[in-house]
Amino acid sequence: MNVPLTDIKVLDLSRIYAAPFGSMILGDLGADVIRIESPEGTDSMRDWAPFVDNESTYYFTANRNKRSVTLDLKTNEGKEIFLKLVEKADVVLENFKTGTLDRFGIGYKDLEKVNPAIILCSVTGYGQTGPYREEPGFDPVIQAIGGLMDITGKRDDEPTRVGVPVVDMFSSLYVAVSILAAIRQRDQGGEGQHIDISLLDVQMSSLANIASIYLMRNEVTTRIGNQHNSVVPYQVFQCSDRPMMIAVGNDAQFFKLCDLLHHPEWKSDERYQTNGARVANREDMTEKIQEIFITKSADEWFELLSSYGIPSGPVNNVEQAFNHPQVQAREMVQEISHPTLGKVRLVRNPIRFSKTPLTIHKHPPLLGEHTDIFLQEELGLSLQDIERLRSEGVI
Repeated sequence: MNVPLTDIKVLDLSRIYAAPFGSMILGDLGADVIRIESPEGTDSMRDWAPFVDNESTYYFTANRNKRSVTLDLKTNEGKEIFLKLVEKADVVLENFKTGTLDRFGIGYKDLEKVNPAIILCSVTGYGQTGPYREEPGFDPVIQAIGGLMDITGKRDDEPTRVGVPVVDMFSSLYVAVSILAAIRQRDQGGEGQHIDISLLDVQMSSLANIASIYLMRNEVTTRIGNQHNSVVPYQVFQCSDRPMMIAVGNDAQFFKLCDLLHHPEWKSDERYQTNGARVANREDMTEKIQEIFITKSADEWFELLSSYGIPSGPVNNVEQAFNHPQVQAREMVQEISHPTLGKVRLVRNPIRFSKTPLTIHKHPPLLGEHTDIFLQEELGLSLQDIERLRSEGVI
């Protein structure tokens, strides 16, 4: 069975995380994703600790289902080879600083000349326009500039970045979605085009209700820890053994919680009867609930809350999360073979197709692992040609 994108070829010049995670999604969906790297290696994520036998665990998170080809785009012959590859490609993905591809002579206008149907997706910190367009952009910096850090953390503590690179990940989702949309438009009789993805744009679009509160009410939301700015109770409570998150999203669920906690009188108390009243009396409300939650374990509370239809869950560490029965039932971990590490375990793509299931069919590639066979198959180069290019530092 073919997965959806088996006829799509992606030349992936991107590095680190924001764009490679997006091309990995395309690879999961069946696209032939070819990482184009310098012979010296241009992806510093290969060098990020921790390692397993000199292989970066960080690199493994964004580079499955791809091939790796080395090519020095700064050389004339390297550029010529790349443009020949573009002739047969559908997509070029890159996340160099704004203007870098133009300086190399492989910007969108150059690519369009050799393949009018080509789709170029450029991912930068601040986009192709604006006063910050040439500034480097990294996830934690964008979290800071884009307002995310200021609303994350406890009220009296310092602003806190999210524990994983969420701006990079959100941007990668937009990379995949925008490329698929551009392919769809092109296949309906349109043309190729240049996609401009900015990490800061993505972060601003991801402020969700926080943005809406500001834009519609001119209110600046402050960080409030694990509580919700406008819903109570919607936060972490400490149980006898570990923390527990509950999300009481409406008054009906709150009335169920009152019954569960054996406080039916709260349902008619003006201080708690509506969500607005509970927000106004947040400290009093949460203090009373906390006194009760500390009397049982998180698992005990989960069983009770679940029986009442109230969303909740213990705060798990990573090991507990992977051992969660639902995670295991969904088979979110897949074991694959790797040329130097033997068997490795990776997190699967969360998309579930009923007729074309997705799998991890290629390990995260070693640097230049597929160079020789790729150049032979794509450009018909002989082994002698390949050895000459290697000796000259082109590949």
